Amino acid sequence: MFKPEGLDWRDGCTSQARMKRLIRNLLLWSCVLASTALSFAQNPKISPDLQTQLAAGSGPVNIVVQYNQNNNSGGLIGDLLGTVDSILNDLVNLIDNLGGTVTQQYANLPALAATIDSSQITTLANNSSVAYVSLDRPVQGLLDLSDAASNADLAYQAGWTGKGIGIAIIDSGIYPHPDLASRIVYSQKFVPYTNPDDYGHGTHVAGIAAGSGASSSGPQYTRTFRGIAPEANLIDLRVLDANGMSTDSLVIAGIDRAISLKNQYNIRVINLSLGRPIFESYHFDPVCAAVTSAWQHGIVVVVAAGNLGRNGYATITSPGNDPYAITVGAMKTEGTPQVSDDLIASYSSRGPTWIDYVVKPDIVAPGNLVRSLLAPGSTLSQEYPENIVPPSYYMQPGDSEPPTYFELSGTSMATPVVSGAAAILLQDQPNLTPDTVKARLMQSARKTFPLFSTATDPTTGQTYTDTYDVFTVGAGYLNITAALANQNGTLGVALSPNVYWNSLLNLALFINPSGSTWNNGIWSLQNVWGPQVVQSIGGTSAAWGTSAAWGSSAAWGTSAAWGTSAAWGTSAAWGTSAAWGTSVDGEGEN
Repeated sequence: MFKPEGLDWRDGCTSQARMKRLIRNLLLWSCVLASTALSFAQNPKISPDLQTQLAAGSGPVNIVVQYNQNNNSGGLIGDLLGTVDSILNDLVNLIDNLGGTVTQQYANLPALAATIDSSQITTLANNSSVAYVSLDRPVQGLLDLSDAASNADLAYQAGWTGKGIGIAIIDSGIYPHPDLASRIVYSQKFVPYTNPDDYGHGTHVAGIAAGSGASSSGPQYTRTFRGIAPEANLIDLRVLDANGMSTDSLVIAGIDRAISLKNQYNIRVINLSLGRPIFESYHFDPVCAAVTSAWQHGIVVVVAAGNLGRNGYATITSPGNDPYAITVGAMKTEGTPQVSDDLIASYSSRGPTWIDYVVKPDIVAPGNLVRSLLAPGSTLSQEYPENIVPPSYYMQPGDSEPPTYFELSGTSMATPVVSGAAAILLQDQPNLTPDTVKARLMQSARKTFPLFSTATDPTTGQTYTDTYDVFTVGAGYLNITAALANQNGTLGVALSPNVYWNSLLNLALFINPSGSTWNNGIWSLQNVWGPQVVQSIGGTSAAWGTSAAWGSSAAWGTSAAWGTSAAWGTSAAWGTSAAWGTSVDGEGEN
């Protein structure tokens, strides 16, 4: 089995004693789980949302099946390599005998996708080779100054452009924009399509990560829209359809393909500007498991935090809850190149993660009102024509041409900023592990923020107040030049730590994963996250902040703070502007 930094993945889990304390806190959620009628205890090998659907009646259902390679119960993030053909063939035959159809198999992951009648799910789950069965859930994309705010412009001037590094964009496709030239080295579509990018999201993301700015460079232009790593190669793995929707099985297929292509195209970074609600621990979540597998294969995985921050804390989406991944929140540049006035976007999802209490996001980057590449005729360009950047904005008076740029906002836009930064670090030092890349980006991030700020939604007029704690800004604001200067090596895994609420101390205390690089020396929690958000009490690290902000029962004990059931539990809310915010994809935030 592949083990990062010479460690087994289980070494990154919390120690037994600390896990007991965490479990005691998690038991508080039994009333919440009961109230939603998930009945998870009926069969721990069937996901809560699938059990709810089974209780509602029979009928065909799309599922993802994780299986044990050696008839153990390790799940998908357990044994990832080995002989699986016989087990896989037996499962395929079993599903066929139960009247189902296998719709997807994976080359690097012990899992498959299938359609089967719900009446047969229990029989399937009870098979000794099956580790976990979950719904094939819907997944959605999470919808110039980013360069200056992250210091990418200084890195570019020093020659750091991501050249030779492959970034896999698992999204809605990439339009062959002139700013990408011949650097789209591979494309594969997992959904029906008409144009290279029917939705327009993937092209925008690709431009932020690696656009060259060729269409806005020259004497007739007053502004240049260049991406973070303008010479990186792009691997286009299209999993989002024309409406920006996908499923677990397709996202897993994209990650699986990126792993297979890693050596051929030097894929060192995967960008996932997409997400969905959390339904179970990341230990069982099939998309998180695929992310973990990619990480253990030596690929940095950068994931959007989500756009549900206005619902409160614990609104990180999956797979941003995976402790291996670099989970990215969104900042606002306030329309200026300097960072001193930059503020958090109120829609940027907050940690800790639901169920596992993982400290997220890991880092924040510019993501509001970001101008990047336009995919002509795409769904987003038609829904938001006012977001097409007029050539008069970036051309000399009297010059004109067809528009080629587009403006979007969201943690989707902040994520490729960090993906580009990771590519630059890997160009500089190709032998860096994903854990070292993550640790350096976090430790070098800017730690200076205001105590709080307010923001107004331009559509509704509603005002939101944001507190700059560890669950809002993570380890800080991306600083690429500082990350390049950071030469600290890591000795362990860089899993994001867990946290639990100590009612006696009235504090949220960190649980540092065993085998972690977050030791008490140069990589201490205070050194990485910063003393502004982490305090030390008798050798134990705690999160700064007031109980009113995130330590009260309102933040830790009710479904209201974890995101309402409307936002987390139904496809009706998850796929509409009510959940995602029209101002996020459209007008951005003031």
